[in-house]
Amino acid sequence: MFKITKGNFKKQIYGNEDYLLNWPMLYILTNGKQAYIGESNHVKNRMSQHHTSADKRVFNEAYFIYSSKFNQSVTLDYESKLIQYMAADQVYEVSNKNAGMADQNYYGKEAYDREFRVLWRSLRREKLVKHSLEELENSNLFKYSPYKELNNDQRTAAESIVEHLKKEEAQVAVVDGVPGSGKTIVAIYLMKYLKDSEEFRGKKIGFVVSQTSLRVTLKGTFKGVYGLQARDVISPSAAAKECYDILIVDEVHRLHQYKNISYGGAFKKNCERIGLTTDSDELDWILHQCKCAVLFYDSLQVVGPSCIGGERFRGKMEREKKKRTVSRHTLWTQMRVKGGEGYIEYVRDLIRGKVKEKKVFDQYEFKLMTDFKAFDELMHQKEEQESLVRMIAGYAWDWASKKDKSLYDIEIQGIKKQWNYCTEGWVHSDGALEQVGCIHSVQGYDLNYAFVIVGNEIGYDVKKDRIIIRPDKYYDQNGKNTAGYEELKEYIQSIYYVLFTRGIKGTYLYVCDPELRAYLSRYVDVV
Repeated sequence: MFKITKGNFKKQIYGNEDYLLNWPMLYILTNGKQAYIGESNHVKNRMSQHHTSADKRVFNEAYFIYSSKFNQSVTLDYESKLIQYMAADQVYEVSNKNAGMADQNYYGKEAYDREFRVLWRSLRREKLVKHSLEELENSNLFKYSPYKELNNDQRTAAESIVEHLKKEEAQVAVVDGVPGSGKTIVAIYLMKYLKDSEEFRGKKIGFVVSQTSLRVTLKGTFKGVYGLQARDVISPSAAAKECYDILIVDEVHRLHQYKNISYGGAFKKNCERIGLTTDSDELDWILHQCKCAVLFYDSLQVVGPSCIGGERFRGKMEREKKKRTVSRHTLWTQMRVKGGEGYIEYVRDLIRGKVKEKKVFDQYEFKLMTDFKAFDELMHQKEEQESLVRMIAGYAWDWASKKDKSLYDIEIQGIKKQWNYCTEGWVHSDGALEQVGCIHSVQGYDLNYAFVIVGNEIGYDVKKDRIIIRPDKYYDQNGKNTAGYEELKEYIQSIYYVLFTRGIKGTYLYVCDPELRAYLSRYVDVV
């Protein structure tokens, strides 16, 4: 179906085939290190145009991709796909900008999506790419790529934010969205777009990530993207030390207050450095240190008393309105979880005891298991089939193995497990499959399947027909100090809301509390 030919870009020698003059085609310019990917209906003319461009004269070879079944909708779609996958593949440093990356539908797209896999195999034979699509789709470089095709919600939000930022005045843009709606994708897309744009050249722009694990992951991703650098990804503390034109802040709900934290001294010093008291928080640092801020927030993912809760966040935005323009943007479409928005709403209500009618999701595996050995074995089977499958849990066990690696933290039906050895990059770390990840090791990450242990810190009161918690069974001291019963209950429910929404293809539950298990079995298929 695909014909790949090679031309000499330096000498402008390409051959005499008619399709080079007038047919929708794809092309890849290379110089052994970098690549530029494009499409054109008149590829020879396009090469002439590129040859006069200073930034394209670094290339010396051109590869042309022809198919008799191509039309311009297909080549535009394939161009976006090639940029995404080749950037993650890292055989070449892809020098394309990401403006215009959008998820376009067209006649026959489903069939062409399948044929793209054939094209990719052809490119592997030509040694233009190295890894399989399946390998790339499970990689951080693909999942956090700034070249992701944006859906309509995402594109509308990104374009609107850019227009606001062009106005050369103080701005705060708030982006709301449920798990899987693509907040991090839009944030990374914006970072790449702004860094590439002539209109923002010379602006000091930072990408703030509170979670150490996710920050380390994104530093690695940025390091592999043309035009971005690892140092662009910063902590809230680093943001407090310098002034910025624009700060893009992912997972704002995970920023901290001076409350239930282990780094109180450093927090206090940062406050003093910029003239704030410890009544302020890390979001205050960020707003103080930049002219414009783009904030990605989800109040339902607040998992502890040190985080920025909904009421606190709303208060800050009301305050900011007196100083600068505040715009709001919402991402509605569920992009990650195959169960869609319906599944997200269902598990949100389920963990709060509000579900009254059972729902089944055709495109999503949502199951409850009662045999922990079978639960563990199925996780390993799914890992062999799909990869990127992990067991995760709420804080219902002490972390004894933190100090003594010979100890086990969790024992269920005679099977022993340890908590994650690390939080930085745990999902992709060696040994992760045999460990159990906590909220701090998985929030912000995608899994193909999530195997969630629901611990005894949450249960069900049959007489009162409601969800309950057991504070004495909750072992995150920083997560429960200063929190009353109802507040802690909200945090625990939010933790499970996050855990239940990590799996792209499915979520399997093992529930420790028998009454809660019986309650959930009314609304989740038992296998």
